[in-house]
Amino acid sequence: MASGGDGESAAAPLLEKEPAAAYYDGCPGGAVDRRKAESTGIPYKLFFHIWIINLVSCLPILSIYPFLYFMIRDMHIAKKVEDIGFYAGLVGASFMLGRALTSIFWGFVADRIGRKPVILFGIVSAFVFNTLFGLSMHFWMALATRFLLGSLNGLLGPMRAYAVEVCRPEHQAIGLSLVSTSWAMGLVIGPAIGGYLAQPTEKYPMLFPANSFFGRFPYFLPCLCISVFCFAILLSCIWLPETLHTHKPDRKEDQENQPIIKHLAADSEESVEKNISSATTKDLFKNWPLMSSIILYCIVCFDDMAYSEIFPLWAESDRSYGGLSLSSEDVGQVLAITGASILLYQTFIYPHKVKVLGPINASRVTSIFSMLLLLTFPFMTHLSRPWLLIVLNISSVLKANFAVTVVTSSVILQNNSVPQGQRGIANGLANTLMSFSKAVAPAGAGIVFSWAQKHQYSFIPGDQMVFLFLGTVAIIEFIWTFKPFLAVPDQFRST
Repeated sequence: MASGGDGESAAAPLLEKEPAAAYYDGCPGGAVDRRKAESTGIPYKLFFHIWIINLVSCLPILSIYPFLYFMIRDMHIAKKVEDIGFYAGLVGASFMLGRALTSIFWGFVADRIGRKPVILFGIVSAFVFNTLFGLSMHFWMALATRFLLGSLNGLLGPMRAYAVEVCRPEHQAIGLSLVSTSWAMGLVIGPAIGGYLAQPTEKYPMLFPANSFFGRFPYFLPCLCISVFCFAILLSCIWLPETLHTHKPDRKEDQENQPIIKHLAADSEESVEKNISSATTKDLFKNWPLMSSIILYCIVCFDDMAYSEIFPLWAESDRSYGGLSLSSEDVGQVLAITGASILLYQTFIYPHKVKVLGPINASRVTSIFSMLLLLTFPFMTHLSRPWLLIVLNISSVLKANFAVTVVTSSVILQNNSVPQGQRGIANGLANTLMSFSKAVAPAGAGIVFSWAQKHQYSFIPGDQMVFLFLGTVAIIEFIWTFKPFLAVPDQFRST
């Protein structure tokens, strides 16, 4: 069609053919890039699918907190009531330790064979080992299944890269925020499932007799519900597109097409070839804006994970030990309300807050308020219902939203510290270091909580020491938001 006529008539058909000539046949990443070049809209269906897959990785983590205290108690591994927190901390740490040891490996696999196979395998592992955890009757089995669940579930890092790759640059912030909003929904659904469905023979004796299967395995029902959900999402992933580029531009006609490829890629994102080159020549560990933002991310995740471990243990422990004597249903309800608030906060408040303050100032302000709030928790033991639940819900909502502000801000800084071609490995590195911090946090928090239970009548009561420990981490988090600790990407230097 372009063979004849003047230059203008020949150029027009060529422009119409550009999308067909720009991408390699059989390359799944090229197909996704072509769709992005042809459509400027937000990919709502893919975003929803990403959101729901991230939810799969959140639910097995969050659902156990309302009943873990009682599960450890029923295993009779703790010789004293005061030791329950120690063993609960080990169970919580085992998942994160497993994820920390394998996150870089799964990121490497995702870069070699594709995002989709890693995603599918992660969902399968969540289905299998979450089910086995619900059947655990001994401490060693609970520990092993959580460790294997963390080791074989490599979803988080690849999903962050995937969220960036399926959309145009102007929509990448929305894609990245899906990780936080899915975690928020997990905070609603997970604790509700764990709190209301654990020990069903005690809560719903008409539906679940004491001599039934669920009487023998009192913590299987919530795990079963989550595993069924995992299976449904696994089936839906059959239609999930792959975003990894598999072509090798070594043919002559491929090289001739490079100018067209680069031209179209500039409309959506940097070219694949340029990204691969930059990824192999730049040392991520020497990128201090990236590493400093990852360290901030790890500090706030340590604080949030330690709080998530301590909060239900403290709330469910007896008042004589400085706790609140709440039931698993009470704790599940508080966590569900907290999760709903995060979803609303991330959707309607956080974007405007960051637009006004910037990610750095927003992190500084919330870190200080988080520290002050933590110091008020021990005094709640003097409150009675309904004021106790009202104050507890308000405090839990504020604490969770303070944490998610710093988490999301640090993720924004990370993804703006590297070019697009390095975001996959950068997110994998951040996920590995974060998982190590989250592995240490439950174990450390469990040890601190167990110690506090035994030292209620020391100079500083044990429950106050617990929250003083968390407040100290918040202070470190605040200090890290200043120079020379935090190096800011160029586009945020004004903040």
